[in-house]
Amino acid sequence: RRGKSVRDSSPAMSPTTRVTLKDLAEHAGVSKSTVSLVLRNSPLVAEATRATVLQSIDALGYVYNRGAANLRMRRTQTVGLVVCEIRNPFYAQMTAGIDGALDEAGWIAVMSNTEESVDRQERVIRRMHEHSVDALILCPAAGTTAGHLDRVAAWRLPLVQALRHVGVETSDYAGGDYAQAVEIGMRHLVDLGHRRIAFIGGSTDTSAVVERHDGFRRTAARYDLADAIIVPCDQTRDGAARGTAAWLDTLAPADRPTGILCYNDVAAFGAMLALGDRGLVPGRDMAVVGLDDIDEARLWRPTLSTLSIEPHRIGAEAARLALRRINNPNAPIERIYVPPKLMVRDTSCPPPAGA
Repeated sequence: RRGKSVRDSSPAMSPTTRVTLKDLAEHAGVSKSTVSLVLRNSPLVAEATRATVLQSIDALGYVYNRGAANLRMRRTQTVGLVVCEIRNPFYAQMTAGIDGALDEAGWIAVMSNTEESVDRQERVIRRMHEHSVDALILCPAAGTTAGHLDRVAAWRLPLVQALRHVGVETSDYAGGDYAQAVEIGMRHLVDLGHRRIAFIGGSTDTSAVVERHDGFRRTAARYDLADAIIVPCDQTRDGAARGTAAWLDTLAPADRPTGILCYNDVAAFGAMLALGDRGLVPGRDMAVVGLDDIDEARLWRPTLSTLSIEPHRIGAEAARLALRRINNPNAPIERIYVPPKLMVRDTSCPPPAGA
């Protein structure tokens, strides 16, 4: 139904008078059902009509009673987001993707950080359930088992795992194809002429670590790289800097790798700090490749070659999976793997002469 233009004048509303749907409908010249559709962000309303109703909402100072509407729908239109490491910029970009997709659908995320603590994760999930979130997007903390998620299943709370998975066959999942990303990074280094390649990072027992390490081992075997080595360390900037430094200090200069592939971009930044402290220039004395392609990768100096797995897109896909599961609890389990893309920048180089 086409809305009429907003009237220039209307009866003044007392500060204590509650504005009703009927008031809005009369002010906007539309039906109460049209006003209701606008408040629910329905796509069935023409944009001109929607604009007219929104003008009336502003003019009359109407406040939508979200709580009452949620009681009628038996929904809160909130999704709980539980991440394991909020300090990593990757999670910030993924969260932006989740928030954008939910906002587009008229929903909102409630976020908490577990700091890789399973106990804290248990408390957070319980509290989110107490606050009646309609679904849960979870980046499982290191050490999470399928048993830890049994309670979520018992609550019949829709669950989407993101970036990491525990028993992925039992819930929806959105993440990157980490094994393929590592294989592409390794092939890039081999094509540049590298034979001594190290993988930096990954000291916890998570699916993301296992998939990266498996991809590294398979690719090293495929290219017969006898000197390929994994250096386990915390995949933070500080952890990778310390781990890379301690490992390099055990090697004679002639035994150092000529190329390193890192668990993520943050670990690559740490590794490059360790190289710089030892007089080695990334992109000249040693090739460095990260994984994630966070914004800082193209702003770092030298700019970091990396494998992009689009964290914003992963977040948006996770949000859409959550909304789909809410609306169709019996839909088949869906798993989305965002394919990686090689971003070649300054830290890519062939082995130095004489290496």
